[in-house]
Amino acid sequence: MNQKLFSKDFTLVVIGQIISLFGNATIRFVLPLYLLNLTGSSALYGTVMACSFIPAILLSPVGGIVADRVNKRNIMVILDFLTAALLLTFILLMNGMNLIILLTVTLMLLFGIAGAYQPSVQASIPALVDQDHFMAANSIINTISSFAALIGPVLGGILYSVYGLKPVLLVCIICFTLSAVMEIFIKIPFQKQAGGDGILKTARTDFEGSIRFIRKEKPVIGKVLFVICGMNLFLSSMIIVAVPYLVTEVLSLETLQANRLYGFTEGAMAAGGLAGGIGAGIFAGRLSIHKSGNLIIACAVSVFPMSAALIIFSSGMINYAVITVCCFVILTFSTVFTVQMMSFIQKETPQNLIGKVISVIFTVSMCAQPLGNAFYGVLFEICKGCEYAPVLFSGVVSLMIAFGTRNIFRI
Repeated sequence: MNQKLFSKDFTLVVIGQIISLFGNATIRFVLPLYLLNLTGSSALYGTVMACSFIPAILLSPVGGIVADRVNKRNIMVILDFLTAALLLTFILLMNGMNLIILLTVTLMLLFGIAGAYQPSVQASIPALVDQDHFMAANSIINTISSFAALIGPVLGGILYSVYGLKPVLLVCIICFTLSAVMEIFIKIPFQKQAGGDGILKTARTDFEGSIRFIRKEKPVIGKVLFVICGMNLFLSSMIIVAVPYLVTEVLSLETLQANRLYGFTEGAMAAGGLAGGIGAGIFAGRLSIHKSGNLIIACAVSVFPMSAALIIFSSGMINYAVITVCCFVILTFSTVFTVQMMSFIQKETPQNLIGKVISVIFTVSMCAQPLGNAFYGVLFEICKGCEYAPVLFSGVVSLMIAFGTRNIFRI
């Protein structure tokens, strides 16, 4: 059957994602900001954010396993209602217990829920749209995510600065509740799989099955995962560490100006993701998987002007402008690559394995991120006064990965 892209059920998924991801982006911006304002401690802030990442890594494979054994609609509904209940609980407890502990636990649970939620969304796409529309469908979901990352923190920051924390939490509770109610009416085709010998044994068997599928039946997916991990480790992590460090500490800008400019750069990166998501949808028919390495080459090449500017120019504003433009370009091409790879994986993976396979990819790629962050944190510390060196290193390694990617799809 040739399904149209915007069927009733896929449209409901899209609208639910708009509401849910906006709430998620807002709350994940405001709660850490509230913690920083409350304590003034960057060390505590960093520790809490690091702890928050752990449940997302641990629960992503669980989300994938559950997504293949439970109706994906039910997972989305339950997790959105659970998020609303979690935020309501936070409001009720915030005046009666240690706020730092409460914030830490709440953020860990929010990140954990997000880690379990996304595999269900991605795994639902092949069940709702025709294979010819995979690229377009994935680009729409990516565009929504990027748009939420762009708008959520801006509106959340305005609401928080004017009205305080509780009104923002209430708005987010309404968002998650609305999303959950809408998702109740989604019909996702589902075929119940045979039960195993208990939850733990079933989970282990399913996880081993997805690893075996990646390694033996579709090794090209394993190579794609290798590429994603490499880019997270050497390019994404460099940007995450370099942008705030360079803008606020290295470019000799006035403190308030530097903080404001850093916010603009974050917005530019979110806009790059938005442009990439839209571009992937518009040019879906022209994007060949055999040329996907060219997208990574474009990302890697965009790093070199950042390094060159740090060597050539002494002006902080010129360096800032180059960094911001380059980050926008990198996020644009990397988002197109992400959409293309997700569509490829969905086409190559059977329906009964797709949730697990996607969750393995999310989990392994997420593990590379904190390792890369720590690596570049140390590298920038060692290279004080020569900050162009870690940036140049990132560009060179990313370029090597890009040429390797071109070889993967020469099949």
